[in-house]
Amino acid sequence: MPPSHRSAIAGPALLSLVMLTACGGTDATTQTAGRPDGAPVHGGTLVFGVNTEPLNLDPHASPQDVTGLFTRPVLDSLVSLDDKGGIHPWLASSWKISSDGKTYTFKLREGVKFSDGSAFDAAAVKANLDHIVDPKTKSQLAAAAFGPYTGTKVVDAHTVTVSFAKPYSPFLAALATAYFGIESPKSLAEGPEALAKKVVGTGPFVIDRFTPHQGITYHRNPGYAWGPEGAGHTGTAYLDKLEIKVLTEDSVRLGALTSGQIDAIAGVPPVDLKRIQADPRLAVVKRQAPGGNYNYYPNTAKGVFADPKVRQAFRDGIDFATIVRKLYFGAFDPAFSPVSPTTLGYDKGTETQWRYDPAAAGRLLDDAGWAGRDAEGYRTKDGARLTVRWPFFKSLAREQRGTLAEQVQAEAKKIGFEVRFADVTPNDFTPMAVAGDYDLIDFSWQRADGDALRNLFAIANIPNAERFGQNLARYDDAEVDGWLNGALATTDLAERSQLYAQVQRKVNADAAVFPVYVFNYLLGVSKAAHGIGWEPQAYPTFYDAWVSKA
Repeated sequence: MPPSHRSAIAGPALLSLVMLTACGGTDATTQTAGRPDGAPVHGGTLVFGVNTEPLNLDPHASPQDVTGLFTRPVLDSLVSLDDKGGIHPWLASSWKISSDGKTYTFKLREGVKFSDGSAFDAAAVKANLDHIVDPKTKSQLAAAAFGPYTGTKVVDAHTVTVSFAKPYSPFLAALATAYFGIESPKSLAEGPEALAKKVVGTGPFVIDRFTPHQGITYHRNPGYAWGPEGAGHTGTAYLDKLEIKVLTEDSVRLGALTSGQIDAIAGVPPVDLKRIQADPRLAVVKRQAPGGNYNYYPNTAKGVFADPKVRQAFRDGIDFATIVRKLYFGAFDPAFSPVSPTTLGYDKGTETQWRYDPAAAGRLLDDAGWAGRDAEGYRTKDGARLTVRWPFFKSLAREQRGTLAEQVQAEAKKIGFEVRFADVTPNDFTPMAVAGDYDLIDFSWQRADGDALRNLFAIANIPNAERFGQNLARYDDAEVDGWLNGALATTDLAERSQLYAQVQRKVNADAAVFPVYVFNYLLGVSKAAHGIGWEPQAYPTFYDAWVSKA
């Protein structure tokens, strides 16, 4: 790759297919009412309602999408990623990549300050990158996205070199996310407990207060003058204040929007989409997320799903597509691959690779020895019932995932599976994950690169006592690892796409994942709110946002 300050390492294929459509009104990012000339208005407060909350505000540690949402107003990144996959300057003004692809040298923007008054410099970058991989951070996403990182060297006050043990092509795309947001070294020194409640950055907003279960408030950073290249404006944010409220109940969140109490909401309930679209005061914006779909992951290493025939029977014996279409009224599409269609390397061939076939599922279970039936109709083998243990995060479930799981449970019973839920918290699940003490787990994994497949299926990402990886399928396949490593070593988009397609087909063939639905961010927005942008991982940003009411 030639040295450049503006790389297309993620490539046009990465996000050019992103679906951004406004339903029932104009696009929330382009509304211009409020002044006769349609120009943005300075001042005012935008209030945004969300359906979940972060357990930890430090994006270096937390894997939650909502953590990225809550911290992006405060944290800038070294580079930014546009909708077509282009990489642009932000806190880094330029960069060069070594000929062997192992070293990235960044020239940093001068004159940038953290909101606590300290200077942004090369030492701050090193402190942040080292913090991500520090075992004390217990990173559940950023560290895994850092690949074969070996260290950061301060060359001078405004030059830093980041090194890898081998070429790592997804680095710049990962660097553009909020999970690599640059935090004040002073705040980093306060430790994990303090960072879980407040982060300090160079961003356009400054946190006033974070209250668990209620939300977070911010005020405009008055000295901000270093927005990313390609932003809608320069200088300070338009808004005086930003407030994000946690409103987990769909009816409460929707009522707050329709009554005018708040300006926009996350997670418009699919059942209410048509009603919002019909309201002339409101609009719905739909954004398809790249990366891992909402999937179910069977434990392929032990338990009932260690047998590939049993895994395939569960996947093919349940009509996931019909359940998804009926439950979500077409708001979300059924998934057939572990990653979404907006992801680099998505293989459309996976859409016909497997299908609902309960008769074939029954034959597979017979072949696997689960040929008996007990008095309740469940399959048995050597006197044992065919039982699936599913730790379920009920308190964190969104998008009616609990209802979805119950419907899957009922369908699974028809083919002979007993599905048992255990209501757990993330703290409860951590030792279970390390020990592999579960049969099935569910989650979505949004990442703006096909390298999400490595997070989900690489052998190195099987959780263990030293590292909480995302390969909760505990999938161990040397051939797949080879393809994933090959994708890391090349910046050729066609080659990477082909390798990612092979991975998708293989994990589907092995039934190492049960794809469920493609996640779309459903943003409900008042027509008094304007300029809401999007992070590469498909959640809203507010630097360019403004309101046409004071």
